[in-house]
Amino acid sequence: MNALTIFDLEALIEARDFATLREETRNWPAGDLADLMEPLPVEKEAVVFRLLPRAQAAKIFGYLPVDRQQELLKAMAHEEVVHILNEMSDDDRTELLEELPAEATQKLLNLLSPEERNRASRWLGYAENSVGRLMTPHFVRVRSHWTVAQALEHIRRYGIDSETMSMIYVIDEKGNLIDDLRIRQFLLASPDTQLSDLMDSRFVALKATDDQEVAVETFKEADLNALPVTDSQGILIGIVTADDILDVAEEEATEDIQKIGGSEALDEPYMEIAIPTMVRKRATWLVVLFLSEMLTATAMGKFESEIAKAVVLSIFVPLVISSGGNSGSQASTLIIRAMALGEVTLKDWWRVMRREILSGLSLGTVLGIIGFIRISTWALVFHSYGEHWLLLALTVGIALIGIVLWGTLSGSMLPFLLRRIGLDPATSSAPFVATLVDVSGLVIYFTVAAIILRGTLL
Repeated sequence: MNALTIFDLEALIEARDFATLREETRNWPAGDLADLMEPLPVEKEAVVFRLLPRAQAAKIFGYLPVDRQQELLKAMAHEEVVHILNEMSDDDRTELLEELPAEATQKLLNLLSPEERNRASRWLGYAENSVGRLMTPHFVRVRSHWTVAQALEHIRRYGIDSETMSMIYVIDEKGNLIDDLRIRQFLLASPDTQLSDLMDSRFVALKATDDQEVAVETFKEADLNALPVTDSQGILIGIVTADDILDVAEEEATEDIQKIGGSEALDEPYMEIAIPTMVRKRATWLVVLFLSEMLTATAMGKFESEIAKAVVLSIFVPLVISSGGNSGSQASTLIIRAMALGEVTLKDWWRVMRREILSGLSLGTVLGIIGFIRISTWALVFHSYGEHWLLLALTVGIALIGIVLWGTLSGSMLPFLLRRIGLDPATSSAPFVATLVDVSGLVIYFTVAAIILRGTLL
């Protein structure tokens, strides 16, 4: 089975050996077969979909990128589209429909059966990025007064379309969720045991209106393969499975990384996003950073006289300000990630500041010593930097301690400030911190130089 390749697939289609093709693809996992089929031309991929059983075709269709799904819908006959849309899981179908123009969405909704149309319309009614867009109604629910034997018979009858069988949900007469039970509890219990005897009335549930980020955090804490979803009244209306949450977590992490890098979130795969759109998303931050860097030129202008008297100071400007920017970027990235993982909250700002003061002093001292040794070595070996090289080495060494300390503090505290005023900490990107520290680093450097070199070079 696993020996089938894209070349075999194309050869079978071209030879019109549909019996072999159907047999070879019958037991393939949906995700693996979707990956295998994706390089095919859309016309050949449509042929494979025509040969697959409806349920398998719908599962595979859900694994394809949305743009590929749209191409396939155009290539397939009307009846095939109807079958696939009706068989698709609600979350996958919602993702497809929300990416289409309103007119196309309405046309596809009209192809659904009345029951599926009502369900799809309800799913589309939930806010974007809400748990309601991720949930599926395909799960098993039981009643507390049933015996284990009754529950297992119900599971056998109605569990065939369930997204997962790892958890079974207990509801009351009104449909309110009152507990969740692992399937292993049913298998290990006596057949005549009542479900109420297995219950502990402790469960974790999501609201359909919760943000998807809330779902990611809840899954981390619950450590389950699926979580129930209720409405505002506590009525069980769906479940969210771990595979959907993994997709959300990947998207959120990608957005944060892109923001940290000094860009707006692209919202599309890099190879698929239009170049004008990508330029616009990247240009905004670049313009902001460029204008901010103009402050660096202004700061250097303030110390024009010092530079004129001791041109040697300008040699070390890139060295000292880049060290501050690098330390700030490090601290910012560490704190943003710690916030995303829930390791750090707003109330921890003082503890973080104390840790970063110690870290900044230690890191600054390390770099300061290296800078001092470097200048001293060049002065003794190559007779560089003139007769006051020792004072110059002290200036650079002490300035590095102050600049790295300031960079570390700025980079670690800026995410807290942004979170406090309700903004995304990821926007305190490394380039932004570097720009901020560049300006202040120049001030620190030339202030230290003015103090140490007064009466000699200055």
